[in-house]
Amino acid sequence: MFWIIGFVVVFGSVAGGYAPHGSFAVLFQPLEFLIILGAAIGAFLQGNPKWVIIGGLKQIGRIVKGAPHSKKSYLELLTLQYAIFKLAKSKGMIALEQHVENPKDSPLFQNFPTFLKDHHAVDFICDYLRLMTMGTENPHQMEDLMDIDIETHHHEAHSIAGAFGNMGEALPAFGIVAAVLGVIVTMGSISEPPEILGGLIGAALVGTFFGILMAYGLVAPIAKNMEAYSDAETKYYECMKRGMLAYLQGYAPAVAVEFARKTLYSHERPTFAEVEEASSNAPNV
Repeated sequence: MFWIIGFVVVFGSVAGGYAPHGSFAVLFQPLEFLIILGAAIGAFLQGNPKWVIIGGLKQIGRIVKGAPHSKKSYLELLTLQYAIFKLAKSKGMIALEQHVENPKDSPLFQNFPTFLKDHHAVDFICDYLRLMTMGTENPHQMEDLMDIDIETHHHEAHSIAGAFGNMGEALPAFGIVAAVLGVIVTMGSISEPPEILGGLIGAALVGTFFGILMAYGLVAPIAKNMEAYSDAETKYYECMKRGMLAYLQGYAPAVAVEFARKTLYSHERPTFAEVEEASSNAPNV
């Protein structure tokens, strides 16, 4: 929501400041736009592997929807962890095997639909619960493995944000390229009357204007939003990591969930009472 508001404020302010003194028809220069946007997209395709390009397109759709996780989704995650640890405590780790092998059909995971839709998170928690069912008991080794896994996911997401950041940095330069080409065209018409030359020079300067506006008014903010989105996803994995490690170290389910809760940012962290109430209503499997 705030991303859209920011977009409207930036372009609305620029348009509002220009409108009393100039004509918008002068700013409409399709060939300038073609040069700048085409060159920027081409450089983006040249400079990034296929998975970054496809991931970037998907990421744009995600950030429009807002933050990936909310207080409600974190409460669901903490409740899920409590249900998992409670089941393991009462029936043993082997009781989790049927759930982690086929989480989509698991009566345990089906009680948490929001979590189940995030297949990356499902794979993460199931992979480490599977290791625990196979007898992995060393929390330090488990933590090292989790850190590598989370760092890999974080690096992939930041590579996508970095690619958009680089495109944003290149746009002003491509704007200058378009402006220089416009000046070349203008110099070829130097014998034309002043009103013609003025229009040609104005068209050339639109390239510089458009490149800078797109860079700092759209693409660079998108890149920063992608970074924030990536950091929010990383926090979700850290919450799962901290809960599983605490349980692996021998803490009771409620205490392990409290370890997980404490990793969250204050603006999205459920209270202790909220987690306790949700845990008391957690389904028994």
